[in-house]
Amino acid sequence: MPPLLSSISALLGVMFLTYVAFILIPFLGYPPTKPGRVDDFEWHLLIPCRDEAAVIATTIERARRDFVAAHVWVVDDDSADDTASIVASYAEHDPHVHLVQRRRPEARTGKGDALNAAYRQLNDWLGAGADRSRVIITVVDADGELAANALEVVSSAEVFGDPNIGAAQIAVWMKNRDDPHPLRGRGRLRNLLARWIVRMQDLEFRTVIAGMQSLRARTGTVGLGGNGQFTRLAVRDELAAHYGSPWHGSLLEDYELGVHVRLAGSKIKHVYDTHVSQEALPSVRRLLTQRTRWAQGNIQCVKYVRDIVRSPKFDSGGVLETTYYLILPFLQLTGMITFVLMTGFGIYSLITDPVYVETQRQHLLVNLTLILLFAVLPFAVWGPIYKLRCEPAASWPRALLWGVGLYFYIFYMWAVLPRAFWRVLRGKTGWSKTRRNAEAIVKTDGSVAIES
Repeated sequence: MPPLLSSISALLGVMFLTYVAFILIPFLGYPPTKPGRVDDFEWHLLIPCRDEAAVIATTIERARRDFVAAHVWVVDDDSADDTASIVASYAEHDPHVHLVQRRRPEARTGKGDALNAAYRQLNDWLGAGADRSRVIITVVDADGELAANALEVVSSAEVFGDPNIGAAQIAVWMKNRDDPHPLRGRGRLRNLLARWIVRMQDLEFRTVIAGMQSLRARTGTVGLGGNGQFTRLAVRDELAAHYGSPWHGSLLEDYELGVHVRLAGSKIKHVYDTHVSQEALPSVRRLLTQRTRWAQGNIQCVKYVRDIVRSPKFDSGGVLETTYYLILPFLQLTGMITFVLMTGFGIYSLITDPVYVETQRQHLLVNLTLILLFAVLPFAVWGPIYKLRCEPAASWPRALLWGVGLYFYIFYMWAVLPRAFWRVLRGKTGWSKTRRNAEAIVKTDGSVAIES
């Protein structure tokens, strides 16, 4: 094996194991958050929508039921379905429901632009007399379900009760994680695969991503997500004054927003004691599309590394964590290329070099141990943790299978990363909306089906 490839592989493996340890330890020691007083703040839920007729009525009704004092602002991004008329029917009878209407050519230019439109309309509605530090903006997906205690938890003295906290991100759960038939009308094998994909997304968000956020809580670099993010309106105002608008054009606009919040000097809190639920994608094709968009957005945000390194708002730990996350796609692509080269070299040597064959046979147990330690274990460990933290009724064998399943699930990166880099090289930044699970599609013969 060429020494250079072996060295690169070993370095990447050690870096990855170290990172897993760094996110695992603070996650296991996460301190609980005490609820606060919801009435201490004014709440505004922003829901960006494009062709969300299948889910938006349920989302509005649930929000108005659980959060009576909150205002719901639904941004219709020039939907081709009945989204606007559904929202308008609620707004007509409920002063806490507001429709933000966008039309092309200004519409359909990205989620950030849609949220900026809601920000401007909210400003006009509030007027000049509002205490903008007490006004909290919450971004929720069109299919998002905030836990009933969400506003109480983020009202705590540790979150928005602390004037230094400018934003917060709560945990994300997959609400269809226990659905025995995520693909209605499909065969048993396809539903079995879909159930596994859905479960892996729930495990991923509630353990691995939450663990990353726990580390970021220590380094002061908590990231904001597209669902369940809370921000003070006063912080949005600072960003608008500095950048022209709160949201910008990255395909990972919410993480980009979090970077801007930190550069502006405000802190972001990670809150694991409450959550927002969303639908996991049971379709491999839709999952790959979504994750390619996220990976491309991550690549776009690497331009902020220089600002982060130079900023006095980031300490050395924050610079290290953020820089590692932003360059992670480049490290992962390097690892993929290294693996392909090492595999090719190994196959060639097995065919042409009898000594190499004998050496590999003698070191088979060692090689398998290294694979388990550096490749499988960093993922498999999250299965038992998921059982302990999230699914205590699950058996230990199932928890171990979930952990091993996560190792295979993460191979989606082999399809996602090359496509994301190729899109960046081609300058392609547009993206189609990810179809909801409940959305019907019309076939060419006029029949209706649910996309898988």
